[in-house]
Amino acid sequence: MAKTRILITVKTYPTISKKYDELVCTAGFTEDGKWIRLYPIPYRKLDYINQYKKYDWVEVDLERSSDFRPESHKLVNVDVEEPIKVVGHLDTRNNWAARKEVVLNRVYTDLKALIEEAKNKAVGTSLAVFKPTVVHDFIWKEVDREWEKSKQDQLLQMKLFEENSDFEVVKKLPYKFSYRFDDENGVESTQMIEDWETGALFWNQFKKYGDEKKACESVRQKYMDDFARTKDLYFFLGTTMVNHYRAPNPFIIIGTFTPKIESQLSINF
Repeated sequence: MAKTRILITVKTYPTISKKYDELVCTAGFTEDGKWIRLYPIPYRKLDYINQYKKYDWVEVDLERSSDFRPESHKLVNVDVEEPIKVVGHLDTRNNWAARKEVVLNRVYTDLKALIEEAKNKAVGTSLAVFKPTVVHDFIWKEVDREWEKSKQDQLLQMKLFEENSDFEVVKKLPYKFSYRFDDENGVESTQMIEDWETGALFWNQFKKYGDEKKACESVRQKYMDDFARTKDLYFFLGTTMVNHYRAPNPFIIIGTFTPKIESQLSINF
């Protein structure tokens, strides 16, 4: 089987599943510029050599998953020594020039048009690069602090049959973080962000300050004061399988793309 080469651009915050334990949704671009989703991947259980980073090129054996979304695939031979082989990395030189060549080939600015494309079963787009026209705010809201009890019970049963039962699933984020923005038609939306880096930043800042409010304010400072106001901000959007055809807007933000604004570069020179 020929291996597929993928540029990793998305790693979502880990979640837990009744069926698969702790999981990360990974997405990126193939060499011909097509979006691809990899799920499920037990990322934190992978050997260190297989723990890919964002903007790593990786080689994997893939097959279509049972997920109806056209971009969705799963790993073949996940139990082999190197199920995910890192073969390169794109850096940020020349204001992310190499990354832009891969990422910015198709950028949506009309959210309604994107949603219609997702709902069209002949197309079914479930991953996209989106450019907000105006970013109004970055907000947070407190949510349940524990994973669903039914999932916790299932994980406990699974651990009884695992050789390494010391593995601890990731803490659930006690806050939901969201951007509030307009598209090119002035239509305002509030969309949750589930990027791994958002959650990691919250826990790092909480460890630093010992205060959840200060931690949330630090996350907002990064995503609003820095990304939205000083960077050329794009969103990576993805649908959830359960809401793809059910929700009016099935997309959530699964990552950000943040090169510098080109006009700022010319001023600096």
